[in-house]
Amino acid sequence: MTMYKINPLTDPRWPVLLAQHADASVFHSREWLDAICRTYGYEPIAFTTSTGEDLSNVLVFCRIDSWLTGKRLVSLPFSDHCQPLAVGRHLEEILRVLAGQRRAKHERYIEIRPAAECGLDETNTGFMKSHSYSTQTVDLSLDLKAIYGRFHESCICRKIKRAEREKLAYESGRSEDLLRKFRHLLLLTRRRHKLPPQPAAWFQNIVRCLGNMITIHVVSKDDIPVASIVTLMHKNSLVYKYGCSDGRFSNMGGTPFLFWKAIQQAKDLGIDEFDLGRSDYEDAGLIAFKEHLGAVSSELRYYRDPGTPMKMKSSKSTSASAWAREALVRLPDSLLSGVGEAVYRHLG
Repeated sequence: MTMYKINPLTDPRWPVLLAQHADASVFHSREWLDAICRTYGYEPIAFTTSTGEDLSNVLVFCRIDSWLTGKRLVSLPFSDHCQPLAVGRHLEEILRVLAGQRRAKHERYIEIRPAAECGLDETNTGFMKSHSYSTQTVDLSLDLKAIYGRFHESCICRKIKRAEREKLAYESGRSEDLLRKFRHLLLLTRRRHKLPPQPAAWFQNIVRCLGNMITIHVVSKDDIPVASIVTLMHKNSLVYKYGCSDGRFSNMGGTPFLFWKAIQQAKDLGIDEFDLGRSDYEDAGLIAFKEHLGAVSSELRYYRDPGTPMKMKSSKSTSASAWAREALVRLPDSLLSGVGEAVYRHLG
């Protein structure tokens, strides 16, 4: 069996495969890969054992070459998951060959991020679980009344009613004005979490590249943006990717109201699944919020070669990280944004 390398941005077989494959997601799309390439300069690359005019299996990566964090192949950076579109001996052959090439190219590691069980044989491939996350999905195949009935009464339903009483103004789309409101709220949220915001160019590129596959949802109180979420759409799936808010208005129910609006729009479009993305297991509050939306939780497992046991953070590294995060929140907005511009290209 021979492995072949292709460019998913130019190979005409790529969109055909994605249209036909049940496991293809927005993160496999040419539009998403193009946005990553434009923003961070990562090279999208895919591997297959297919020959001829049709692709029957494929595994897509981005090649990262950072002077700070090293060389590596990741499937895919800044993506919650990217299911291998290959199984069995085809998947194992691709991974086996890539592992051999990794050593020759002095790459630090290769990482894959399956959305679901892909039949990976750790013994044959050498790939081992490296990280584990919680992920939640809302079933939208039910009617709206049934979906609303699964919401937690006090944590979701009452807050939606509060937002309606407050007459929060809802708008959605992908205009420059909506993007500006979203980025304003994102900066507030990232500062609150003591983290730098993602680069402005990233959001400009995903809006430009994804077009009608992306929606920015915003609610405002008296023309002041209160909360915002960004969703991505592909086939019959809606994906929640980013969320942010102004903490001064957290009691108005803006965020639950946004999710309810997004669900209503999705139902109008015939979408039957709402992927709420990944959550760190340590973030129990976020997981609980998603489950209060009626979501079912499952586990995301990432795999790496070389496989190394997951390490616990030392007290020394934890204290250094805490110091750095405290320093970040003291930066003015322009410098905090600049830190995001500088570091994210190394984090994929």
